[in-house]
Amino acid sequence: MKKLLLAIVAIVLPLLTGCDNVPVGNVGILVHKLGGSKGVDSEELNTGRVWLGWNDELFIFPTYSQNESWIKTADRDESISFQDKDGMNVNADIGITYSIKADKVSVVFQKYRKGINEISDIYLRNMVRDALVKEASTRSIETIYGEGKSDLIKDVETLVRSQVNDIGIIVEKINWMGEMRLPPSIVESINRKAQATQLTAQREQEIQQSKAEAEKKIQEARGDAESTLLRANAEAQSIVLKGKAIAENPLVIQLNAIEKWSGQLPTTMIPGAATPFINIK
Repeated sequence: MKKLLLAIVAIVLPLLTGCDNVPVGNVGILVHKLGGSKGVDSEELNTGRVWLGWNDELFIFPTYSQNESWIKTADRDESISFQDKDGMNVNADIGITYSIKADKVSVVFQKYRKGINEISDIYLRNMVRDALVKEASTRSIETIYGEGKSDLIKDVETLVRSQVNDIGIIVEKINWMGEMRLPPSIVESINRKAQATQLTAQREQEIQQSKAEAEKKIQEARGDAESTLLRANAEAQSIVLKGKAIAENPLVIQLNAIEKWSGQLPTTMIPGAATPFINIK
């Protein structure tokens, strides 16, 4: 009987054991389901082959960047829904890029007791959803769908990062995957409001431009008027100075006439008329 049992064990035991591998860029966690003689529950393994006993289970954790997306497709819906401050329902596809610190793999496993896929699909997804619900609840739908869209996802990213960074999960980026899904009537209303705001801004710009052009013309006219006035004042002052000089020096007129006279007398003169221009005295 003993020989028979040993033969059975020799045949069955290899069937209950096996060999696996921890690829490069990964860290393995070998879990002993029934514990061990030293009470060891799990151990961290580096790259290489791993011998698995009948009560062992191996979890592989990549330490390079992982991309996960929760989207809505024709046959599956993993998208995330949330509400604005007025209770308007919004649905969106979300993506996340993250990695696990190589020296914190054991901590991550001890925290969640799950593999990498379960951690991202369950725990990280729930964190992103809860962060979206919290951050969006203080914003209007116009802000969420419009100019505040990037600020919302950035705040979500900051909140999720703060929750998992100490554990050993590095959140690199959380982003929108495509457009948000809202009721068509709400989208149309938001678009009309945005167009009205844009048109108002355009008209205001045109008014300001017209005012600037009018002010420019006023300044140009004022400059022309001041220039004309300056020229008139200069001419008037010139006339006054000339008149004063002539009054004080009456012979200046004769001097000018002499300077301009060619020296020839008129060939025809009225009898009794004096010689023109020159006062002999």
